[in-house]
Amino acid sequence: MTRKQKKQVKAALQILASLGLPRAQQNERSALCLLAMLDLKPGAAWSTAVQPLIGVTPIMDWAREHYAKDYAANTRETVRRQTLHQFVAAGLALYNPDKPDRPVNSPQAVYKIEPAALALVRTFESEEWHAKLTAYLSERETLAARYANERDQNRIPVEIAPGKRITLSPGQHSELIKAIVDDFAPRFAPGSALIYVGDTGDKWGYFDASLLANLGVEVGSHGKMPDVVLHYRAKNWLLLVESVTSHGPVNAKRHDELEKLFANSKLGLVYVTAFPNRATMSRYLCDIAWETEVWVADAPSHLIHFNGERFLGPYT
Repeated sequence: MTRKQKKQVKAALQILASLGLPRAQQNERSALCLLAMLDLKPGAAWSTAVQPLIGVTPIMDWAREHYAKDYAANTRETVRRQTLHQFVAAGLALYNPDKPDRPVNSPQAVYKIEPAALALVRTFESEEWHAKLTAYLSERETLAARYANERDQNRIPVEIAPGKRITLSPGQHSELIKAIVDDFAPRFAPGSALIYVGDTGDKWGYFDASLLANLGVEVGSHGKMPDVVLHYRAKNWLLLVESVTSHGPVNAKRHDELEKLFANSKLGLVYVTAFPNRATMSRYLCDIAWETEVWVADAPSHLIHFNGERFLGPYT
């Protein structure tokens, strides 16, 4: 692929991740399907996206013509079953909108990007994207969350922006993540932007991949993200927070993993381990890495600094 082709595919992958598509659909095949359904050729602006009616074979032909991706004829069912089916289930695409009574698996079957999704992707790489993404996700449960098969009334709501929220799988781990967003962030990183929230039932509970990319950070899909990532605008820091209820503090090994995962970041990296209470923290004191921070949810106004002499001095 050319540089322009690769850049457009990478952007499409960021959108799929941000929309909560499962990992099985965060791949080149799905990215090319999305681009074909938006008729976005290499170098085209996202604001120019359209919504043609298009079938599986025309999608594959389009990918061959514009992105030099030559799919074999027997790939048709893979494209339909492993990408387009999930696009429809996620509400990203409409199936046979021109003739809803068309027989299932008809060779004339066509797909079309759903209007609200089209309006959203047209704002990608613009100043509107982050606000539009938050609003879009607040109104639609992501497909990945749907696959987690959790009942809404049992899920834990987390406000990701004023009046906008997502829900996480029930459990102590998610309760602590909620506390990180609701209590830790406003106290120690006021005005910060939420980039990522993990979920035990869905690794990509909320991920604004575009915002992270705009900050000059590209995170490979093979890396294990921290539970919460915040951009502290006032300091231009990235806060990488691990929520620990039964395992997983920022020890020396995890510190090294995160350092490598965010190696191309030009922002300051702050490593934080969050515990629900001091009793849980006490079990991990010997493991916590130096040059990191510790926050305990039942004492939310305090931080514990494992930072040596930087903070040595009298209190007034």
